[in-house]
Amino acid sequence: MAAEHLRLYSYWRSSAAYRVRIGLNLKSLPYETVPVHLIRDGGEQHSAAFKDVNPQELVPVLQHGDRVMRQSVAILEYLDETWPEPPLLPAAARDRQRVRALAQVIACDIHPLNNLRVLQHFDRNWHVPQPERDAWVQHWVQEGFAALEAMLADHPSTGTFCEGNSPTLADCCLVPQVYNARRFAVDLSAYPTIMRIEKACLALPAFDAARPEKQPDAPVT
Repeated sequence: MAAEHLRLYSYWRSSAAYRVRIGLNLKSLPYETVPVHLIRDGGEQHSAAFKDVNPQELVPVLQHGDRVMRQSVAILEYLDETWPEPPLLPAAARDRQRVRALAQVIACDIHPLNNLRVLQHFDRNWHVPQPERDAWVQHWVQEGFAALEAMLADHPSTGTFCEGNSPTLADCCLVPQVYNARRFAVDLSAYPTIMRIEKACLALPAFDAARPEKQPDAPVT
């Protein structure tokens, strides 16, 4: 299927958009970036125009031709089903289950608790000071990473990457979450397997090009 009309609504520092950028790059799919600034003017994702694109007022959104797709993990699976090579999910059912489980530890259990809208709610509605908000993020990342490290370390299916020796959906989710952890000064020394896998991922051009600081809407420093 042709990929010439892929458009990604993204924000440079969104970890969910980061996942999709990695997937697009791994598939060598060219795409147009449509920046949606999540902070400026109260957040462009809350504008009426963007709400028509995604009623949840969240990024990423992928547009392929006339079809509009939401939710990063579902988008990644769509990419994998539409452009099967290289695969983001293994051939064996039990291996696919493991990859999905690892991805969901991040996308369903860690990330939602440190999402921007949660932290903004703490600030705007409950006036929670920044140090307490940072401590909240650190706690849930550490708890999630402790479980993820145990699931990865010494598991017979763990290879160079989360599952075997090719990057999968799980790695697409892992690397952005590590980026988030560093943003909030999480001590990562207790997660050597996670750190090793992240290093292997970022050595690949597809992951490197997806880094937040390399996006067209990233601030110039």
